[in-house]
Amino acid sequence: MQSNQLTHINNSGEAHMVDVSDKDITTRTARAEAIVSMSAETLRVVMAGDHHKGDVFATARIAGIMAAKKTSDLIPLCHPLALSKVEVELTADTERNQVRIETLCKLNGRTGVEMEALTAASVAALTIYDMCKALQKDMVIESVRLLTKTGGKSGDFQV
Repeated sequence: MQSNQLTHINNSGEAHMVDVSDKDITTRTARAEAIVSMSAETLRVVMAGDHHKGDVFATARIAGIMAAKKTSDLIPLCHPLALSKVEVELTADTERNQVRIETLCKLNGRTGVEMEALTAASVAALTIYDMCKALQKDMVIESVRLLTKTGGKSGDFQV
């Protein structure tokens, strides 16, 4: 079920933080992804572990986890959440010269974790860019999107 009403806008048209205190506590999950496209040589350096800044995937994974935990500090109307699980998986696709980032966020709470999953994927992708920009400045971050969400009144969603 989808609502056509913007929940972060009050009756006066002003932005506000949604009151979730009356919502039921349910298990909520969200998965998101981001893709980083790069040259074959940049991907080779990343995969070989030859990067002078260290393990690109490990750094991006930690950055994504940290970002999920800090989402409410970055997105003005997001609630601070006590996440019970954050996963950041990075997979190299050597045929397409891409790194696919998939994130999972989970909690038992009154509001969803979509923004946390999307923030984790975005920051992991930005971290890859930051670590590899000396090798290649024209990398492309694309397809940042929500893949699935479960729990809550609006029901489940899947791409």
